[in-house]
Amino acid sequence: MIRRIYISILFICVSLSAAYSQDTREQESRKARLEREIAIIDRQISENAQQSNNELSQLNLVRKKISTRRELIAENDRKIRACEAGIRDAGRQINELESRLDTLSEHYSGLVRSAYKNRDTKIWYMYILASENLGQAFRRIGYFRNLSAEMKRQADRIRETREELEEEKKSLESLKRQNEELKAVRTKELSYLETEEQQSRKVISELQRNRRKYERELNEKKRQVEALDREIQRLIADAMSSKGKSDKPAAVDYKLAAEFAANKGKLPWPVEGPVIEKFGQNYHPVFKTVKLPFNNGISIAVPKGTPVMAVFDGVVKQIGVMPGYNQCILVQHGDYFSFYCKLKTSAVKPGDKVKTGQVLGVVDTINGETQLHFQIWQKQKPQNPEVWLRKR
Repeated sequence: MIRRIYISILFICVSLSAAYSQDTREQESRKARLEREIAIIDRQISENAQQSNNELSQLNLVRKKISTRRELIAENDRKIRACEAGIRDAGRQINELESRLDTLSEHYSGLVRSAYKNRDTKIWYMYILASENLGQAFRRIGYFRNLSAEMKRQADRIRETREELEEEKKSLESLKRQNEELKAVRTKELSYLETEEQQSRKVISELQRNRRKYERELNEKKRQVEALDREIQRLIADAMSSKGKSDKPAAVDYKLAAEFAANKGKLPWPVEGPVIEKFGQNYHPVFKTVKLPFNNGISIAVPKGTPVMAVFDGVVKQIGVMPGYNQCILVQHGDYFSFYCKLKTSAVKPGDKVKTGQVLGVVDTINGETQLHFQIWQKQKPQNPEVWLRKR
């Protein structure tokens, strides 16, 4: 029974340790991803300032950097809280060990005093002979025989407890050092955040002073977005009604479409980087009543020269060039379509069958921005890509 209880406790401890290790790895992975995203945005802010006077684009980058920085600070705060909880636990453990050590030492002192009083063998014999009956005599003999062994066992327990206490004290000191380091990092991150918020206020001030210039840029952007939307709808309509050699409409691969749909929320990202522009209807961050063009996809910032990967098996239907978007690739997955824009080069051609993760091309740098514009459609209906891509 005791052995089963011991095994159960051991299993629970191992499980908790594994869960803690996994959580720690996930925290470190999130922290590394956020730091990579900040580095990507930093480069784009610098390049955007050098090559473009588009304040809205600059503001989007700065605001995304601020939100990512806040996530990084929150991640750091979670680690600080975990560290402080560890410090409290270690403190409690040290108090318990010190209390146990006091009890063991007191017991050991009693054994030593007893052994000292009975150090003369004549006293032992007299004590045994004074027994009231044979059973008591045997018990007293057993007592003297076991006294030495008990003293040794008690001394071993004291030594082990002292060693455990020293290890806990070392662990506590390590946690305290780690906590101080985390707090120093947090102070530095908060300083960066304040600088970035000042930068944001400066860009907002520029936008407010140059509203007419901004309105011209917005109108141009609207024309580009509308042209892109019309072209995508045309390409999808053509793909759904394309003719084969028999001059009959080509069959849609509904088996592939079902496989694509089954992977909702699990598709790999076409590139790794922060999402700068989200799907749907967004409003201007400064002129709150001004609607931005409806975004049928997302824009992901990446380092220069980043390759773009297909998110699922499919067939390349079209490769075209659009104003403001450079090369665009449309891949068909049954009655689903993935669309990749702002490419500098393409590694495929129309009619090619592609596999999940296959390189389609390389992202271009346009006006200081290296960003993939990515869309997913089901027939003529745009989908939110972030719902379809796996969580990060």
